[in-house]
Amino acid sequence: MNNRLNKVLDIIGEEYKEKIQKGSRHYLEVSIGKRAEKLGHTDLKEKYKNTCAIVPLKAPQKGMKVRIDGRTFVNYAEYASGIVVPKYLAREAGRSFKAFAAGDSMICNFT
Repeated sequence: MNNRLNKVLDIIGEEYKEKIQKGSRHYLEVSIGKRAEKLGHTDLKEKYKNTCAIVPLKAPQKGMKVRIDGRTFVNYAEYASGIVVPKYLAREAGRSFKAFAAGDSMICNFT
């Protein structure tokens, strides 16, 4: 189990817990590398600089939106908190997850 990676994922889940709705088509992307950097984990920043957690949203956010093919998320994992990450990252974190079932099309919200 990677405790530092789990701490980053916990912080993301806690920060967005009021906005999360499992199964939503609308979502935000949150950089795992940038969150790790804020916690002082420079090695995780480099390793996950191009990796994002997906936060399914209760409601669309203000700003630009882009429709994404749901098949993009075929190898993603969903945590009990509702956040979604690539399966390889979920395996590295070492905590339990279930396969993420994305909709046919998803809508990325940029704020």
